Amino acid sequence: MTDEQLLRYSRHILLNEIGIEGQAQILSSHALIVGAGGLGSPVALYLGSAGVGHITVVDHDRVDMTNLQRQIAHTMERVGQPKVLSIQTAIAAINPDVQVTPIMLRADAALLDTLVAQADVVLDCSDNFATRHAINTACVKHRKPLVSGAAIRFDGQVCVYDPRDANSPCYACVFPPDNTFEETRCATMGVFAPLVGIIGSLQAAEALKLLSAVGNPLTGRLLMLDGRAMEFTEVRIARQAGCPICGAAH
Repeated sequence: MTDEQLLRYSRHILLNEIGIEGQAQILSSHALIVGAGGLGSPVALYLGSAGVGHITVVDHDRVDMTNLQRQIAHTMERVGQPKVLSIQTAIAAINPDVQVTPIMLRADAALLDTLVAQADVVLDCSDNFATRHAINTACVKHRKPLVSGAAIRFDGQVCVYDPRDANSPCYACVFPPDNTFEETRCATMGVFAPLVGIIGSLQAAEALKLLSAVGNPLTGRLLMLDGRAMEFTEVRIARQAGCPICGAAH
């Protein structure tokens, strides 16, 4: 670790739980972020500022004026730009040492199968069930920890699904792929601006904990936030033996 890195990451190094060894693990790690919007913005900025060595960001969308109410990685000057390039610029402004790989493509199963295999941790910052299930399937296949977040209106949730843990459920254990869920999008339902910051920050925190082996991750615990009352509720979730995705994976 260079003198500049020792200075930049000194507040992490001062934490006994992280120290130089933990920060070195963060610096050598690779995070995959799927979605460069409301959740992906704080996730990318915090992982970048914390020194995650390689960050791959996947999103097929461009920055729009309506994004700026909550997607804090983007700016007026970058309206019309691909979101992945905007996030790359935002991270570089904070920490130019981080390698950012922007991928302006829709995250389909084939792409995720390739990208998940290369990552140390995967962060689901997407906004639809089809993508979430595709991410989960790839994470189970390649045994990669998944930090999943969601936010709509005033409600948010975050959970860690870790296929390396025999007791951990996967996303499909909680939200079966053959069930029909009502798709709720920000464009039609709205979202409280700071909510995505809160949930995204929690996702970044869980990812950094996983990468540096600090504390107890939210594995098997679905943390839900009611932003109206600012109340957190935690629900324990178990792996389902009959799950079509992870049931035969252990």
